Amino acid sequence: MSMESVEAYLQQNSERFVSELSELLRIPSVSGDSAFKGDVRRAAQLVDQQMRQAGMTTEIVETPGHPIVVGTLTQSPGAPTLLVYGHYDVQPPDPLQDWITPPFQPTVRDGKIYARGATDDKGQMLTHIKAIEAWTKATGKLPVNVKVIIEGEEEVGSRNLEDFLESHRKQLACDIVVVSDTSQYAPGIPAITYGLRGIIAAEIIVRGPKQDLHSGIFGGSVTNPVNALAKLIASLHDDQGHVKIPGFYDEITPLSVQERQQFAALPFDEVDFLQGVGVSTGWGETGFTANERRWARPTCDVNGITGGYQGEGPKTIIPAWARAKITCRLVPNQNPEKIVQSLEAYLRSHLRPGATLEFKSDHGASGLVFDTSSKYMQAASRAVAAAFGREPVFIREGGSIPVVKTFKDILGADTLLLGWGQNTDNLHSPNEHFTLADFHRGIHASARLMWELSGRK
Repeated sequence: MSMESVEAYLQQNSERFVSELSELLRIPSVSGDSAFKGDVRRAAQLVDQQMRQAGMTTEIVETPGHPIVVGTLTQSPGAPTLLVYGHYDVQPPDPLQDWITPPFQPTVRDGKIYARGATDDKGQMLTHIKAIEAWTKATGKLPVNVKVIIEGEEEVGSRNLEDFLESHRKQLACDIVVVSDTSQYAPGIPAITYGLRGIIAAEIIVRGPKQDLHSGIFGGSVTNPVNALAKLIASLHDDQGHVKIPGFYDEITPLSVQERQQFAALPFDEVDFLQGVGVSTGWGETGFTANERRWARPTCDVNGITGGYQGEGPKTIIPAWARAKITCRLVPNQNPEKIVQSLEAYLRSHLRPGATLEFKSDHGASGLVFDTSSKYMQAASRAVAAAFGREPVFIREGGSIPVVKTFKDILGADTLLLGWGQNTDNLHSPNEHFTLADFHRGIHASARLMWELSGRK
């Protein structure tokens, strides 16, 4: 059993791997649209086929929604057990007119494969299945034990995954989880993500009169729900960018000096960063850098606002209602339930008289930080360095991956967040793509990780 034979197999089969990725990308497995239900199942069946080709024992597990594909290969007593998670469902491809080539017609241009799901998450997920295949075909055996879960509902909130994990807790016991659904820090700079922000989400509706009213006749005599909602939203932050929800910062662990130095040492040009998103000046909580604010500080944002007349020309009314969507990104030690309760209480206490507030909370998840000095993190660092030709940087991620907290709660396992793609791969956008060199490096890194985790030399 040697890495050399595995690496030779990877080299010999690299073109076939791209062909098989393309086959999976051709399937429009859009989980949020019932019109694609049959295609989602076809994608699950193809993932199952790829797992079996890699030498795993597989099962397609039915759920009230889309299937979960499970593969196992546990033939190394005493060796660590690795649980790989990924998803085969994708976002809708709209707007179709903005794609250079059709979203489900994989096309290679300039060393990148373009298709919906190329990097989120079909391409990244497949790297681990191909790494398992390389070990089984080249050496006849894996150096570790593996269990693989590939679901079809990640893009719609993983509705049935938690129930599946809970009911299969014993069968899925593992030492460490691997998820490749994040990104490298930048081109040529691989990264291991050791922290994630959590999230809460809410919808609020401010109601006033029973129907729209003439603003000339009634204006100044009743509360305007749009005005009241605007005042509520404006009250969520002070002029220094601090969130004014009571207790919002109470339980936060401050960033360590080492972390702040680590972030500051990363190559980062804030002017370029801002220009890349089309703004000239940044804004946020004072006393923190852009990277600190977007990775490791909590936030509160209005994601959408609706109310009153939206058509062409004027319509002089006092609207009957106004609605807003709000999310807060949370950092470790913030309690999502407490934050939701505090947000609702704060909004109700600041609502203008003559209006009522409807408050509906949605999904929530806690933030997480993992120990970068653990043996699993260090094994991953060596594996990534071997595959990418340079040491990875350790970063946090401003987004949320709720399933990582679920793995911790149900299986008691930490997660290695190993992203092979780039933030610029147009995830969820037209012309999504994955650099093929990164696809192959990801397979190599996954194969090497299994070797490093086994402790073999």
